Amino acid sequence: MTVQQPIKTPVLPDAQTVTEVKHWTDTLFSFRVTRPASLRFRSGEFVMIGLLKDDGKPLLRAYSIASPSWDETLEFYSIKVPDGPLTSRLQKIEVGDQVIVRPKPVGTLVTDALLPGKRLWMIATGTGIAPFASLMRDPDVYARYDQVILTHTCRTVDELAFGQDLVDHIPEDPLVGEEAAEKLHYFPTVTQEDFVNRGRITDLMRSGALYDALGTDPLDPAHDRVMICGSMGLNTDVKAILEERGFKEGSNSAPADFVLEKAFVG
Repeated sequence: MTVQQPIKTPVLPDAQTVTEVKHWTDTLFSFRVTRPASLRFRSGEFVMIGLLKDDGKPLLRAYSIASPSWDETLEFYSIKVPDGPLTSRLQKIEVGDQVIVRPKPVGTLVTDALLPGKRLWMIATGTGIAPFASLMRDPDVYARYDQVILTHTCRTVDELAFGQDLVDHIPEDPLVGEEAAEKLHYFPTVTQEDFVNRGRITDLMRSGALYDALGTDPLDPAHDRVMICGSMGLNTDVKAILEERGFKEGSNSAPADFVLEKAFVG
């Protein structure tokens, strides 16, 4: 007589439970999960998250934590790739599902990697705004800088929705609302549709149109500090602009004038 063994459901390692999912466009969504009790991170860092493959092995990718370091849950912001190994499945998650979150944060987009300064520029394209969503809600950022400027470049206006929503609601934030209302300046721009700000951020930096629109002086390493998160093209182009102006790249071990995140580009 053959005894049939019950099928065992795979147990996710480092599993966290999905508490909220929001689809911003057909190609962009954000979600929140429970926070591991052991996780301590600096705003701007990223962790490896993912799901189990059919063979029971974890499929992981680097994702910036979009929530600030004090938040009781973890927020992530993602693109939807129809045939992407992870995002094709991740975009279908619902409240109550489980996601792997490895509690080992790393990254260079942290204030510790920058020398003291007066203005902080956060330059993002697409989902590269995620680490800045964390930083812009961190009291330490406003304690360190007199002015915080967030630029977000997307292809279309609807792709700005996640960042625009954050900026719209930050005055209500119990920890940073008052300071953010005074110090945070938001400059959205799109490349493929008509909009009040049109064009690549690098072109607007080189032409000076960015500074004219904000009513600020051009970037100066004497008092400006810069964080960059986006495509390889953005990272390379902004880095070149900064180095032409005398900026030096920093790191966790050697703080300097600007930092960029390389974990999300191929």
